[in-house]
Parts: sequence; C-alpha cells; structure tokens
Amino acid sequence: MLNFRPLWRYEDAFIEGILTTLELALIAGLAGLALGLVCALVLGRGNRAANLLIRSYIEIIRNTPPVLQIFIIFFVLPRIGLRFPPFEAAAVALTLYFGAFVTEIIRSGLDSIPKAQVEAGHCLGLAGWQVFAHVVLMPAMRNIYPSLTSQFILLLLGTSIASFISAEELFHTAAVVDSRTFRSFEVYALISGIYVLMVIAFRLLFFAIGRLAFRWPVAR
Repeated sequence: MLNFRPLWRYEDAFIEGILTTLELALIAGLAGLALGLVCALVLGRGNRAANLLIRSYIEIIRNTPPVLQIFIIFFVLPRIGLRFPPFEAAAVALTLYFGAFVTEIIRSGLDSIPKAQVEAGHCLGLAGWQVFAHVVLMPAMRNIYPSLTSQFILLLLGTSIASFISAEELFHTAAVVDSRTFRSFEVYALISGIYVLMVIAFRLLFFAIGRLAFRWPVAR
C-alpha cells in the first residue's frame, strides 16, 4: 500500500536537493553558454590549430558518456593535482558537456545568417561589433533559441549524474531518503513529479522570455 507520510519528515532535505539541482544547472548552463559562444566564435576565424583543438573537444565530449566525464574530473584529475569537491566537479563536468553542444548550436545559428545581411549592415555604416551584435547575433539567437532551451532542459535532467560522486542534488537526496525509509516507489515517484514540475516551469519561463526578447517580425 502506498504511503507517502514517512517522506514528509525529509521535506527540508528535498528542498535542499531541489535548490542544489537548480544551482548546479544554472551555473553549468551559464558557464557552458559562455564557453560555447567563445568556441563558436573562434571556430569562425579560421585558425587551424584552434579549430582542431575545439573540434577535438567537441567530438570527445559528445561521443563519451557524461558519467565517464564526471568520473575523470572527480577521480582521475586529483592524481595530477587538480582536486574538486563533489559539487564543483559536477559543475565543471556539466559545463564542459553543455558547452560542447552549445558550441555546435551557436555555430549553426551564426552560419544561418546570410552574408548579404552582414554586407547590408556594413553598407549602413555600422561598426564591426555593431554588425555582429545587431545584424548577426540577435537573429542567430532567435533561430537557435528553441534548441538552446531544449538543451538546457536536458542539462537540468542530467544533473542527476552528480549523485554518482555524492553531490547532494535531488537524485542523491532521493537515494538517501530511500535508504532510510525503504519506500522506493514513493520516493522516486515524488522526485519524478518534482523533475516534471521543474521542466514545465522552465519551459514556461523560456517561452515568456522568447516572446519578450524576439518580438520583431520575421521577413517572408
């Protein structure tokens, strides 16, 4: 018989797990977005050595399991003197993971802007940074906004791998509560509902932001 009552005594632990999950996702999301933007811009400059380095990073990250990446950062890097606590190790791993996918998303967005549009910006007398900011970046961001937000949702759900190194996010909290209450179905049903609610909340937030940020009409 289902009984969720024993879980309520762990309300504070669940709240702390939710906050840690959100903090981890936001830190990795913002850092990964910055990393992806820098890598995408460098890829467009044609430096062969830099391109090879970034391409290698993207292929390695996209073709290896995220769990393996987080294990390398947490268990292997200390052997060469780079030691991270669980939360920081998870943040670094998720940043690198998110950044690799964001690089490709942003690169595709920048490539989607017609060269004629860039030339028109220069003809209007805009400086190089103005052309990039207003003629290239903003339209590109509108093109890739759905992909970026979807990738962030995957990142949010992917924070659960931090439990493998005992970072105290939501999934780790659920495992601890399960080991103390032996109510596995109730515990994992509860956190499944919490994850669904977080995803719905972020989707609504991203939808509202998109409507506000990209209101100008699209040429047909």
